[in-house]
Amino acid sequence: MFEQDNAAHGGEAASAIAGLMNGFTIETTPKGVTKVADFRAHLKPGSRVYVTSLPGSDFNETLATCKRLADDGMRPVPHFTARSMPSKEVLRGYIDRATSEAGVQSVLALGGADREPAGEFEDSAAMLETGLFDRYGIKTIGIAGHPEGSPDFERMFLREYGQRKIRYAELTGAQLYMVTQFVFEAAPIINWIERIRSEGNALPVVVGIPGPASLKSLIGHATNCGVGASIQFLTKQARNVHKLLSLQSPDRLVQDLARYASTKPHMGLEGIHMFTLGAFPTTAKWASDLAEGRFLLNAQGIETHA
Repeated sequence: MFEQDNAAHGGEAASAIAGLMNGFTIETTPKGVTKVADFRAHLKPGSRVYVTSLPGSDFNETLATCKRLADDGMRPVPHFTARSMPSKEVLRGYIDRATSEAGVQSVLALGGADREPAGEFEDSAAMLETGLFDRYGIKTIGIAGHPEGSPDFERMFLREYGQRKIRYAELTGAQLYMVTQFVFEAAPIINWIERIRSEGNALPVVVGIPGPASLKSLIGHATNCGVGASIQFLTKQARNVHKLLSLQSPDRLVQDLARYASTKPHMGLEGIHMFTLGAFPTTAKWASDLAEGRFLLNAQGIETHA
């Protein structure tokens, strides 16, 4: 029914949305995984699920989460954060255990939120340059993209260490791609993609977006992550008190990104990463409905199954 209705109300737009959302990735936390009885009830087998790592977290919890995901038929993608890593030897041990005990084949390599490095790694580029990921056969590596900048780095430094990562990919044959901070409107992310392409960065881009949540919750998360332009966008909408408390889905954002990706495929916007913001089942269902065409486009946005 939804497929027939979409054909009658803009089939190309619906196909573009499903195409962009197909293969979406999603995240969980070691704490959040305990609230999901079976990931197969929410995601297709083989879905990539990122395992977040916060300052002070225990790698054993990350590893246990990866094992649980693998047992449920998912592909775990743990975060490896450079500034929380005590030493090269500890990094080697973590990669060894992740690959041998949980079957990890891809990771997200980040600088991390720690202000001071715990060891020798100032940034994720230095962590990659150890060669350890390559040694253990990890060839698919996500790195951070910062469309709104980073509270930790100046733009010139971001550009330089981004180039170091690109050189790493060229030397090792690794499949690097960029995963962005979560965004709330399409224009800033499109402008950023076109800027980095003009600077010679051809890495595929996966755009981070928030799952359905209240504006109040979204503003809180945006504030914590330091995404200033997004905060301004959200607070303008929050003037409507009813809208502030009601559940919001990123309908317009997905439609705009899908239109851009389908009309300019050469710009390398290749997918979507879902930030669950503490609502894994709701986010997984919303994203899965879009990926599998279980939605209707109408004047209000995107209507999925209740």
